[in-house]
Amino acid sequence: MTGVRHVLRPLTPLPRRLGSFSDRVLCRWVVDTARGLGFTHPTLWPNDVAYASLIRRTGWPTVDDVTDDWLLAPFAPQEIARLRVLDEIALAHAHEVVACSPVLAASRGKQRDVTLVPNGVVREHFRSPRPRPRDLPFAPTAVYVGTLHDSRLDVDLLIELARSLTELSVVLVGPDALHVASRRRITALPNIHVLGSRPYADVPAYYQHADIILVPHRATAFTESLDPINAYECLLLDVPVVATPVAGFRELEACLDVVPAEFFVAAVQAVLAAPPRRQDPSEPTTWAERADEFELVLARARACAEKALSD
Repeated sequence: MTGVRHVLRPLTPLPRRLGSFSDRVLCRWVVDTARGLGFTHPTLWPNDVAYASLIRRTGWPTVDDVTDDWLLAPFAPQEIARLRVLDEIALAHAHEVVACSPVLAASRGKQRDVTLVPNGVVREHFRSPRPRPRDLPFAPTAVYVGTLHDSRLDVDLLIELARSLTELSVVLVGPDALHVASRRRITALPNIHVLGSRPYADVPAYYQHADIILVPHRATAFTESLDPINAYECLLLDVPVVATPVAGFRELEACLDVVPAEFFVAAVQAVLAAPPRRQDPSEPTTWAERADEFELVLARARACAEKALSD
């Protein structure tokens, strides 16, 4: 696809817990930028409900893209209340709503029609051989790739693993959104390495050169609503995987080691002692295929908005 691309990265002026002022500033910023670029009726595709008020304010064709159920996350009551109001606005006024998991589609589908479009993967990106990253510790290494977030990552389980297998280098690759206390507990252990974000182009190398891939996710209502992208990525690799039985991985127990948290450390130890040979039962869906599905949703949103303007 060719064409000119403009990227706007708004900065939140104040912490969102202080009220809706930050959300209003972000939305104003987007509207002013769109007008400055000469956009008269662009398609709005929000993934963050902070931009929900734009739907009512602009009347632009809108697809509300729901990928995480933050209403189920362990946030402060004030933040949950704020998110609930914004979520209701998006559901009520978006021309189309898309959810990436069956649980999300079911919860948002109680109020209106929702299209299920799960995640995907770029197969060749993760299968093309890469050199070993220079910052990857010496073997044996256990690698987790994903956003480090207390709502998703089982910090206690990770610490138990590092303390039980002190010869194992536990490597965390991804944006760090952990609470300060969780980060301190993790970084206090010498065999846990928090590398931070890495470019998408470099991510396959960390997977490919790991001795084992870890998915120590918490089993909660929030994680049950997810469709984890790293599940699609793990299916493409020959590296053994040990995951907790959460949505996205629970369905893959025929080809991955999916074990409850109480057996997680023992499963990692067993895999390191005798790495299994894994054959995948199927090829995960590609992003190109998902893009075709999404194009249909975007077209419906545009048609719906145009009809509303003409009525």
